[in-house]
Amino acid sequence: MAIINTRDLHKVCHPHYLVNILLAFSFLVLKLVPPFCNYLFKECQLEHRDTEILFFTIVIIMFRTRKQGNVTFLPYLSSACMLMKLGNILLYFNAGPLYGIVFGCCCLLQMLLLPEPTYQGPENIAYMKGEDLEEEIGRDKRVVWLVELYAAWSPPCVDFANVFAELSNKYSLDNLRFAKVDLARNPDTATKYRINISTLSKQLPTVILFMNGHETMRRPLVNEKGKLVNFAFTFDNVVMEYDLDQIYKQCRNNPLTTVAGSMNENKKNK
Repeated sequence: MAIINTRDLHKVCHPHYLVNILLAFSFLVLKLVPPFCNYLFKECQLEHRDTEILFFTIVIIMFRTRKQGNVTFLPYLSSACMLMKLGNILLYFNAGPLYGIVFGCCCLLQMLLLPEPTYQGPENIAYMKGEDLEEEIGRDKRVVWLVELYAAWSPPCVDFANVFAELSNKYSLDNLRFAKVDLARNPDTATKYRINISTLSKQLPTVILFMNGHETMRRPLVNEKGKLVNFAFTFDNVVMEYDLDQIYKQCRNNPLTTVAGSMNENKKNK
């Protein structure tokens, strides 16, 4: 199931997604809705071959979504529109080579002129190796770490990259830090944290919260029965599940500089 939230619905208003949806459903609109169908086609109904192609496309979309597992709304929308456009190319070519060529050019122009929007703001993320992460976590246990264990080739990790960057920009403090470790380059870290990094893995990305130098929670997690519990990595879900607002408030009220200043003052008094 795709999870829809207000942030995603707001992003759908971007021209990239609007044009993407328009192209994905263009054949059905032009083929079935007068006066377009009267002008472009011989009749305003789907042919048997058109129905077969549409049914095949829908099956592929459902299969791909099920294979991906629990995805967020925007990646689901992009994937579904991409497959629909591929199906539309077959439908347009079935109606006539000229239709297929024109539609293919429209899709190419959309890719070049309206690329998928990404987060363009600043980020406060430390990119580390596995051994560096362990050293940083153990160096000062007053620091809270939110760590993303990812693989650069994983589509869910690519989808989550913008969300994690936005989270780091909003919540990062001296004692609340964000880090990322590429498990493809650090397989020992994947083994230590029991994360499967195969191409069929449902554990990518994994986000772990470290407090007082120890892991306190992670998502997705494996339950008592050994079954992986999926987690939708949306901005709002991560904030709510990891209670980032409360952690941010606690860290802001207890900055490292204040603690260090108090310790120095106590030493002087002694």
